Amino acid sequence: MEQLDWIVIGLYFVLLLGIAAWVMSKKQKDTQDYFLAGRNIGWFIVGASIFASNIGSEHLVGLAGAGADSGMPLAHYELHAWIVLLLGWVFLPFYARSGVFTMPEFLERRYSPKARWFLSILSLVGYILTKVSVSIYAGGIVFQSLLGIDFWTGAILTLVITGIYTVVGGMSAVVYTEALQTFILIGGALAVTFIGLNHEAIGGWSGLREIVGNEHFNMWRPASDPRYPWTGMVFGGAIVGIWYWCTDQYIVQRVLTAKNVKEGRRGAIWGGFLKILPVFLFLVPGMVAFALSKQGVLHYNDANEVLPTMVKTLLPSGIRGLVAAGLLAALMSSLASVFNSCSTLFTIDIYKKIRPGESEKRLLRIGKIATAVIVVLGFAWIPVMKNAPGTLYDYLQSVQSYIAPPITAVFLLGILSKRINARGALTTLYVGFGIGLFRLILDTIVTFNPGHEFTGILGDIIAIPFSHFAIVIFVISLCILVGVSLSSAKPSAKQVEGLALGTLTEEQKADVKNSYSWVDIVSSGLIVVIITAIMLYFTG
Repeated sequence: MEQLDWIVIGLYFVLLLGIAAWVMSKKQKDTQDYFLAGRNIGWFIVGASIFASNIGSEHLVGLAGAGADSGMPLAHYELHAWIVLLLGWVFLPFYARSGVFTMPEFLERRYSPKARWFLSILSLVGYILTKVSVSIYAGGIVFQSLLGIDFWTGAILTLVITGIYTVVGGMSAVVYTEALQTFILIGGALAVTFIGLNHEAIGGWSGLREIVGNEHFNMWRPASDPRYPWTGMVFGGAIVGIWYWCTDQYIVQRVLTAKNVKEGRRGAIWGGFLKILPVFLFLVPGMVAFALSKQGVLHYNDANEVLPTMVKTLLPSGIRGLVAAGLLAALMSSLASVFNSCSTLFTIDIYKKIRPGESEKRLLRIGKIATAVIVVLGFAWIPVMKNAPGTLYDYLQSVQSYIAPPITAVFLLGILSKRINARGALTTLYVGFGIGLFRLILDTIVTFNPGHEFTGILGDIIAIPFSHFAIVIFVISLCILVGVSLSSAKPSAKQVEGLALGTLTEEQKADVKNSYSWVDIVSSGLIVVIITAIMLYFTG
């Protein structure tokens, strides 16, 4: 890194902290201001925030590495823009109508307080052990491989800078800084892709295809493929996608900040357009890195170092600093998002339930303290993450495949059918989570004992690809949810009013109809057309 690079990085962080300071100057009167930015954000900022929240360590460190390692199969996970549309068109009107802050709170409205407690605790633990710790870990890797800063120093810098503006500024600081980071990230990643593709050792798109081979360009692997079967990528990926994009606090909190359902839906549509980009921002640069390594131009020891190594090796001074700032921006925006979501879950779903009489001022203080505690807990998990084998992206997708299916079933059927009840939902959550945890334990045993092999039924279970196992858990969850609900008393009409299809009043139906126009329909259709075209192109 040269002097100009450091100047560019310094200017970026001055601008970032300036935005946070501007937000801090605005009075935060209550929890709605702090956690949902006063529910006053426009569609453009909502969509940019959705995208920036999604683009985190698993993309910068893991997805580019996956592109170098295996090519396009994981593009299935990145073409979930159609699921972002489901958030805006199907789920958001019910969430907005209920007036909730959090997804566990919605489960309480739709089912029971026990369902809220279960999802709150599961979400918090999951965030700390995956999203928080992985983001900090990736920050250390980027600082180390790109800037030459010691891993632990880089991890601490990532924590301190992000923690300060998240704790003090709340959700407003998060969404406005994310809007800035979105465009820096897109510009930086496109620069890496363009310069890499036009390197003399590759010679453009046709040269890339020739060097890496058709297999890298094929996102449709056979159903028998042990790593990325197309059946698992399409159907298992959709199950995980609905959980992530439509029910996870981390993402849904962005659309809840919108002024109204119309702005929230348009934010989701805008986020859907942006979500198409990671295929070209990270997977393609990964394949470029693989091609350059085959030509002897680029050298990396670990797939997780692909993108930082490309930035360091290929880009000229100044642009290198801008792209470095973009990478750090994405890491920090992702981390800031999960900090705020964890704080919201703890304050609203746990602390406020235990101490319902607390003042808004006290809840604000607790929210900031909770964020600080989560920062410390996430950092404490780093040594475990640092020593865990396997690629970052595969690790996250496998864990999510084990925890997502029962949650997807409970939310999806809860909205689509007024007959699903609390007993069915709780049984599904308990059994589905138990099955996923059992598989995760088996995976962990094999991971940390490479020579160990299970036989019999345990061997058959662990041989199932994680994406197929997500389908298995989902089918079991659906059977339990429907079976238990139909064999027990149906919910009262008052409990499900406005929270499930078939319960909307004429006024509520009119509100939904008035919340969109032909522009929203055409824009959504265009996203589906683009996704279909990409899927048809990358067939090897």
